[in-house]
Amino acid sequence: MKKKRGYFGEYGGRFVPETLIPALEELDRAFREIGKDKEFRKEFSELLRDYVGRPTPLYYAARLTEHLGGAKIYLKREDLTHTGAHKINNALGQALLAKRMGKKRLIAETGAGQHGVATATGAAFAGLKCEIYMGSEDMKRQALNVFRMRLLGAEVREVPIGSRTLKDAINEALRDWTTNVKTTHYVLGTVFGPHPFPTIVREFQSVIGKEARGQILRKEGRLPDYLIACVGGGSNAIGLFSGFLKDDVKMIGVEAGGLGIRSGKHAARFAGGSVGIFQGCRSYLLQDRDGNVLGTHSVSAGLDYASVGPEHAFLHDRGRVKYTYATDREALRAFELLSRFEGIIPALESAHAISEAVKLAPTLSKKQIIIVNLSGRGDKDVAHVARIRGIGDLL
Repeated sequence: MKKKRGYFGEYGGRFVPETLIPALEELDRAFREIGKDKEFRKEFSELLRDYVGRPTPLYYAARLTEHLGGAKIYLKREDLTHTGAHKINNALGQALLAKRMGKKRLIAETGAGQHGVATATGAAFAGLKCEIYMGSEDMKRQALNVFRMRLLGAEVREVPIGSRTLKDAINEALRDWTTNVKTTHYVLGTVFGPHPFPTIVREFQSVIGKEARGQILRKEGRLPDYLIACVGGGSNAIGLFSGFLKDDVKMIGVEAGGLGIRSGKHAARFAGGSVGIFQGCRSYLLQDRDGNVLGTHSVSAGLDYASVGPEHAFLHDRGRVKYTYATDREALRAFELLSRFEGIIPALESAHAISEAVKLAPTLSKKQIIIVNLSGRGDKDVAHVARIRGIGDLL
């Protein structure tokens, strides 16, 4: 069967107003051009090294491994990048692409705030104006990142409607882009949305998997048995998985189980969703029988989203990647466990992936190897966790 451009099997596509089609075509052409441009690739590679701080380490978590008593656990340290998460890989790439296209302004959506900070950083580096849309609820949870964005020169637009989280921030960003498409580039933060965004973000994040593959071969002389990554929209997971898709390596994507699937308060699209069209593409979606988008919940703002990237839907249906979930309680336990045993405070999003490793490692032999993508650091979440634990007045 001939592969349709912009699709992963039956998932993906471009479901947007006609006014955005020319902008998406322009973006698609520009992206394909830079793929052939050695100078752009050289500049971007040098910036990843000198500005972002790549390659990030692949760290053997010896104390956590010993504590769990099973497989070796390695952490791909995306938390050590400039701005503190994998988001900078994509945001910087898109900022350079937008400047090449002659755009004067960047807009973006953000939930956990890391993509907003990364986009504001890319805009400051490239000398572009920047506006970030963020739900009111997420602004409360991520006050530190709101300040960081403003410090970097971005205007943060509060979205006080709907669920006041990432879904509504994306809606507002899309409205802005529709109105200002000639001068503005929308830096979508994950492997979601209308084509070519899932492909663009995948390409800019693929550096994670390429590095991890080479690093584990040098350290262990072989490939890992398992890869684990958290999945919101799914960019950090696709970034890691993309380097191993042709290999005999098991992969696990961890969604937000929130308060449990039966509670209805979660963001586990594969466990509780169905196929639908949402915000520009076809994928798995939390919706009711009439197609109305359901509310979501997660302790981590970055995983609190109703849909998932179309390539993840494709990999799920093929059985290439197993998708599971971690509840809020499990993620919080993993957040504290990694902090105490390794001196590394993970983002709450990343803590979902750590939680799966905590469950899996003891069931495996000591000869087996797990790589967990530590997609971001937890500075942004410390105050939020303190409030949950009832000690917020100390901060």
